Amino acid sequence: MQSRKSSDMDWNSELAEASSNIENFRKVQSPAGDGFTAIHRAAMTPGALDAKQKELIALAIGISKQCVDCIGFHVRAAIEAGATRDEIAEVISVCMMMGGGPAYMYGVKALEAYDQLAIR
Repeated sequence: MQSRKSSDMDWNSELAEASSNIENFRKVQSPAGDGFTAIHRAAMTPGALDAKQKELIALAIGISKQCVDCIGFHVRAAIEAGATRDEIAEVISVCMMMGGGPAYMYGVKALEAYDQLAIR
């Protein structure tokens, strides 16, 4: 697997490829895919926390777990829920406090994703 610099990442292409991979998996394991979708919808439905708060939490976990696709999907959803660049940056700061250098490195990917995905 060839690594690439963060600045080489095209977040729209990354998310399109991840979505395609998810759809391919769902063709062979639709019950598992459907189960994940159901828990995702249940967890992300606004309640005591609104959609933006939940997306920012999900983003923090994606950064902490070092999941590039999770970062991209949740940055995009956070933008759609009204998150600002400053809010994403604060999430990154909390992740850095809790997760140190690795969270810093994946956090800056989240900010890059915001900068690309917020432009429409």
